[in-house]
Amino acid sequence: MKKYILSFALACMSLLSFAQANYEKIMTEKIAKIEACKTPEDFQVLANDFQRIAEKETTKWLPNYYAAFSYIQKGRVLMREGKMQDMDAVADQAQKFIDAAESVEKENSEIHLLQKMVYSLKMMVNPQERYMTFGMKAQEELNKAEKFNPNNPRVTLIKAEDIYFTPEQYGGSKIKGMELFKAALEKFNSFEPKTSLEPNWGKEEAEYFIGLEKAK
Repeated sequence: MKKYILSFALACMSLLSFAQANYEKIMTEKIAKIEACKTPEDFQVLANDFQRIAEKETTKWLPNYYAAFSYIQKGRVLMREGKMQDMDAVADQAQKFIDAAESVEKENSEIHLLQKMVYSLKMMVNPQERYMTFGMKAQEELNKAEKFNPNNPRVTLIKAEDIYFTPEQYGGSKIKGMELFKAALEKFNSFEPKTSLEPNWGKEEAEYFIGLEKAK
């Protein structure tokens, strides 16, 4: 009898190990595609892929995180294209996955940073009317993200973006923004994600903006 119990236990362990390896393989493949996405349609396809993974892996926060991130990136592309009328719906989709991720993983700097980015998308639909609501909420979430991990380079990167692109009359500064891009790059150079699947995006963007200054 003991032999059967041991055999069953070993079989279960093998199945769990296989499932984990398969999960990591699929996630690694999908995460690698993020940098290749350029259009809203590209990011939508990727968001759908991560959603399907999240529906199977209900105890893990990362599939929902990357689904939300894909929608946010879709929204940022739409903003650059001037398609502000579509951004509320995209931000609302991202919100669903942020909520799902946070239900699994509490007080996580990366998740609160995505929440900040969603509120920023909502604000940018109409900055004058929405700053006092979504703008303030975005700042609160950025503060939380920094509190939970002061060394998170993506927090510094998003702070740099905010200051760099905000007009000077509203407190922005190209000089201060560039200083923060450099600070972000320093953090990226020493940053090590806990696992190969955890967020590790943003370094290329910091390098891009620093490169603009060097090119002058």
